[in-house]
Amino acid sequence: MIPFHAFAEVVAYAAGAALVAGGVGVGLLYALRARSITTLLAVVSAATVLATVAGIVTITLKMLITDHDRSVTLTVTAIAGLVGLGVSLVLGHRLIAGTRALLGSVRRAGDDGRFVPPDRTLPAELDELAAELSAAYARLETARARERTLEASRRELVAWVSHDLRTPLAGLRAMAEALEDGVVADAETVRRYHAQIRAEADRLAAMVDDLFELSRIHAGALRLSRRRVGLAELVSDTVAGTEPLARAKGVRLSGLAHEILPVEADAAELGRALRNLVVNAIRHTPEDGGVEVVAGVERGMACVTVSDACGGIPEQDLPRLFDVAFRGEAARTPGGGAGLGLAIARGIVEAHDGEIGVSNAGTGCRFVIRLPL
Repeated sequence: MIPFHAFAEVVAYAAGAALVAGGVGVGLLYALRARSITTLLAVVSAATVLATVAGIVTITLKMLITDHDRSVTLTVTAIAGLVGLGVSLVLGHRLIAGTRALLGSVRRAGDDGRFVPPDRTLPAELDELAAELSAAYARLETARARERTLEASRRELVAWVSHDLRTPLAGLRAMAEALEDGVVADAETVRRYHAQIRAEADRLAAMVDDLFELSRIHAGALRLSRRRVGLAELVSDTVAGTEPLARAKGVRLSGLAHEILPVEADAAELGRALRNLVVNAIRHTPEDGGVEVVAGVERGMACVTVSDACGGIPEQDLPRLFDVAFRGEAARTPGGGAGLGLAIARGIVEAHDGEIGVSNAGTGCRFVIRLPL
């Protein structure tokens, strides 16, 4: 058995030689840190072999073994080192090939925005990176598609708003010029012109308010003052506020809440969304038709439905009904405006973490607002 002091001396010499070789390897890694992975792996392999050889040489000299034994030991160590170096080079080549294949896929994705992972087996880390890149490019494509849709909606909105502004402005100008030039002189006509001017001004002000509200929604600047609100009270207020319009149109309007349903919401904003739906339903329901507003619970969520008798909406128009400025065969917006009412309703409901949808039901449509209880 080797004495302890001799064993400790061997360990000390071997550790010293290994530390010197390791220090040289670390220095080379730092100096070559910008080179390829293959070069770095070769340095690691060479440093390992060098540390082993240095330790063996030091130990054999200390132990005074024969030259033959020393030669055999060094030869075996060198062969093992060369094999390790070869394995390191093969591994480095595989890593570089996988990295370059992944880089090529990224560069090709820059042309059309679609990322296609390399059709070869990659190391686990590179394969995980490829999966993350695929998911990231998919999210980017979704964002681009939404941006294109929003841009198309903005252009369509500008076109509709320009058209809807031009008509009342032309009427306002004509009536103002008639009053200014004295073309209209009798008191009855003057009063009628004044009333029309006031009505058109109110309509334009409402359109500007809608545009401002929609811009806040799209900019994420809609600030909600949430408090506990009863849906029964909200339905009652909405029905009371729209009853004059329904009476003038000859439409039966009713509201019903099956139970007291408290939700955390901004009463003013949520009331505006519901009012948009009810006014929309009244305007598209024929005389003697009915509009019903019902609050209840569906699938664990507070639910408000607005059912009308408009005759239904073409199925192909249903998915786009809440888009900005969308108009199907018949506009589904309050007052036949610029297509903002339903878009505003959707923005407000979604800001409350809710859902809004529409479907054909019976002789008309059924608009549904769902909110967390």
